[in-house]
Amino acid sequence: MNAKLKDKKLFLLDMDGTIYLEDDLFDGTLDFLAHVKDNGGRYLFLTNNSSKGIDKYIEKLARLGIESSPDDFLTSTEATVHYLKGKNHQKIYAFGTASFKKQLSDEGLPITDKLEDGIDCLCIANDWELTFKKLEDSCILLREDIDYIATNPDWVCPTWYGFVPDCGSFCEMLFRATGKRPKFIGKPQPDMVYLALERTGYKKEDAVVIGDRLYTDIACGVNAGIDSIFVLSGEGTLADLEASDAKPSFVYENIRKILNDMI
Repeated sequence: MNAKLKDKKLFLLDMDGTIYLEDDLFDGTLDFLAHVKDNGGRYLFLTNNSSKGIDKYIEKLARLGIESSPDDFLTSTEATVHYLKGKNHQKIYAFGTASFKKQLSDEGLPITDKLEDGIDCLCIANDWELTFKKLEDSCILLREDIDYIATNPDWVCPTWYGFVPDCGSFCEMLFRATGKRPKFIGKPQPDMVYLALERTGYKKEDAVVIGDRLYTDIACGVNAGIDSIFVLSGEGTLADLEASDAKPSFVYENIRKILNDMI
């Protein structure tokens, strides 16, 4: 038994690559979630994936056998909305899926997906509906000195057949074309952890981040000053760990192994 993990009360869980891979729920996930609740703890699903809204995650988890509510999630889109609401932009060009644009619009943010007068911010997200027109519009907008915000820096998103480009890769394309880089909001920035602590009332020592990416999940824990667990069930490998500056508090093969060490 790991006494330090046994005392944790707030588990900040990455999803894809940590508790499931696409539509395949990892062994041990349901038991882990039940154990946390049975011991008076709380878990939140923290995801950098900004291509879909919380409603879609609730539907997906339900298909996988996990009951959840909006209060169980904290996404990079939510953190981005929180940031943008404090900036008072006149008009925001939203580069992302229809779901992403709806989330921003529903929060009262002044968005557009067309080149027009008054745009003073480009906000880019993971985009499964990517078109060249969006890339071209972004290059035109970045000729000017406007705010440039990105929901997350992930290079890739895991799939059943390997990986596909994520928001960080789109931003890298735009950097090669314009020389400009965005302000990233999601993991590894500590904002999502701070929001989670604020919402739940837990202290830093009560919390732990669990994820499969060193440069986002684990670095987020390090930057926020809380413990972290690196799982080898997704993108990251032990070779990556050796080369990484972001060092986790613990390393486990998968979520089942974490649970076994908490009982």
